[in-house]
Amino acid sequence: MKKFKNKNLTASSKKWITRQFNDPYTKLAKQKGYRSRSAFKLIEINNKFKFLKNNLNILDLGSAPGGWSQVCADINKNGKNLSIDILNMEIIDNIFFYKKDFNDSDFLDFINDFFKRNKVDIVLSDMAVNTTGNKDLDAIKTNAIALDVVNLSKLILKTKSALLVKIFSGKDENILIKNAKELFKKIERIKPDSSRKESREMYLLCRDLKII
Repeated sequence: MKKFKNKNLTASSKKWITRQFNDPYTKLAKQKGYRSRSAFKLIEINNKFKFLKNNLNILDLGSAPGGWSQVCADINKNGKNLSIDILNMEIIDNIFFYKKDFNDSDFLDFINDFFKRNKVDIVLSDMAVNTTGNKDLDAIKTNAIALDVVNLSKLILKTKSALLVKIFSGKDENILIKNAKELFKKIERIKPDSSRKESREMYLLCRDLKII
């Protein structure tokens, strides 16, 4: 295992850098030209459940730096791919990127205008809070974001549709899943092999929006 030595860095920073150096998915992402190792999480989940296809309307929330958007661009070649983040993201072919907060009051109108009042087939969200070290607090905040994404999805998704959203196992997870089950017919809780084992990161795949 390669260790990173720099006296000016904190112990946690050294640990993070060492982990990055030794992570096989980080290395593979560089080899394949993906902007982040998270691309393999989406690929792995899609290989199993096959919800991403061509000729769809896809919304990628919290898209920067663009790993998931790259996957969508490759698969959804003849559809519309909209990526949103509050951070900048470099251009990707076949991706429309807008720097915007999905909590903005005009966001729903923005989505409807972009897709010309045609609803969305897929909503993706890999968003999470910057971790603090307090795992319970991180879970509460990340799952609150996920719940906002679930509530947005019910307004913009078609009935035959899918939502893939990052959650953290722990505090408020059951509340989030309960809300998702009220809106979608099929729910899968997934821990991809490409997620780090020590992480609380999970993904919730919600399919077939109920007509309420």
